[in-house]
Order: sequence, then C-alpha cells, then structure tokens
Amino acid sequence: LVFSFTNQNAGPHHTATMAKNLVSKFMPLFNRVLVQRAAVETKTATGILLPESAQKALNEGTVVAVGPGGRSADGTKMAMDLKVGDQVLLPEYGGQKVKLGEDDFVLYQDNDILGVMTK
Repeated sequence: LVFSFTNQNAGPHHTATMAKNLVSKFMPLFNRVLVQRAAVETKTATGILLPESAQKALNEGTVVAVGPGGRSADGTKMAMDLKVGDQVLLPEYGGQKVKLGEDDFVLYQDNDILGVMTK
C-alpha cells in the first residue's frame, strides 16, 4: 500500500514535514495500529560499517497512529491498549507495509503487537 504525494522540487525538510502531515491525517480503522520500525544499525559500536547482508531488522518500533478500537462478538466497543508514542516490540513477520510520503510504516492489528517497552 503506497501513498506517494511527493513534490519533485521539494527539499528533504519539506518532504519530512509532508510525511509527518500525512501520518497525522492517517487514521487506522478498527483495532489497527500504524508503527514506524526502529532504524537498522548500520555501524557497530566501534564504528565499523556493516554490509546490508549483516544488518538485522529490529523488532522494535514507535506507534504513530491508533484506530478507535474494535468490537467484540456481542457488539460492545473494545478500547485500545496502545497509544501514540508507545515503544513496542513487534513480531518478526506480519503486518501490512505502508508508505506515506518517503517514510515506511507497518500496519498491525493491536493483538499482533507483542508488548510495550517501559522507560
């Protein structure tokens, strides 16, 4: 799923601002959660650059948008346990990739999120 509204003449600051605006205008439906995965480490602690084949995708991310919640079998509304800004632990596989502007996000159902990281 790709939402690409980029301006070819826009600078990197304008593109980043536009991506934030797209995220703020995107509201997941039901019990879905939009997550931005943590950036992959490209260097070791000692400063050695890692080739792409050695880089591991992190199973962590930040919640950037949350749906209103789902409904139970009897029709009662179920509140969401997650909120925008939560640091979460993600499953290794799953989710729907979404591109808003130049940024990549993943859309999960709230019960697919493995846990919330506390500070």
